[in-house]
Amino acid sequence: MPEDFAEGGYHFHVMRRAIELIDAAQDPLTLESLAADMDMSPAHFQRLFSRWVGVSPKRYQQYLTLGHAKALLRERFTTLEAAHSTGLSGGGRLHDLFLRWEAMSPGEFARGGVGLTIYWGWYDSPFGPALVMGTDKGICGIAFSSEFGEDVAMADLRGRWPGATFIEDAERLRPWALAAFGANGASSDPTPLYLIGAPFQIKVWEALLRIPSGHVTTYSEIAQAVGHPKAVRAVGTAVGRNPISLLIPCHRALRKSGGLGGYHWGLPVKRAILAYEGARADA
Repeated sequence: MPEDFAEGGYHFHVMRRAIELIDAAQDPLTLESLAADMDMSPAHFQRLFSRWVGVSPKRYQQYLTLGHAKALLRERFTTLEAAHSTGLSGGGRLHDLFLRWEAMSPGEFARGGVGLTIYWGWYDSPFGPALVMGTDKGICGIAFSSEFGEDVAMADLRGRWPGATFIEDAERLRPWALAAFGANGASSDPTPLYLIGAPFQIKVWEALLRIPSGHVTTYSEIAQAVGHPKAVRAVGTAVGRNPISLLIPCHRALRKSGGLGGYHWGLPVKRAILAYEGARADA
């Protein structure tokens, strides 16, 4: 397994413990106190943080606070119509990676994956263990297991396409997984995605693909972008049913109030991803 993946997963667990400490604290924590709570020297702890995200622990704490979501809405709110007009759509440059995508037809989706072969494998990622699934056409699922466990992640993705044939083949998907998680040495070729969902869900996922890294939008803005301005609740449901976490950036959808909203794989993972992207954008 590439060293970048293993290190990224280890760093995420360090981050997760730090997030829990920061959430429980009334005031910002010093480098020394955070390092002591995790049985590390301040220098080693700072080095781990800086290598993972590119900024110091003190700076990173600012991105983990609950107020960061509101700051993102003030300073990095993305109007999806404007994003679309500048080419941030399925065939262009999307957030951190080059992606290309195509969608399953409604008829194929209605059959629940009957006749579809889906390959899968487990990988370490910067956000903990990740289950990646894909067809011959591209990645169709990414799930994170750090909050709920591997069995839940596997059952969740397999349950979306009950008629499909599932085959474990981590080597087959490894180049796509390397690219998805930004590992050094990953191919620069476009990362293919294969969207398997109902037509309305796919419209919502297309809208999510227009949100640049380090930016956010709201559920109501997505509803406007897909032509159903009053369907905010339905949009929220479709966002939550996104099967390709991270690459289809459902973590960048926030409530209008600035609240994080939900996240299918746990709010600590959502906060870690947003903090990671925001800090890297500013580094």
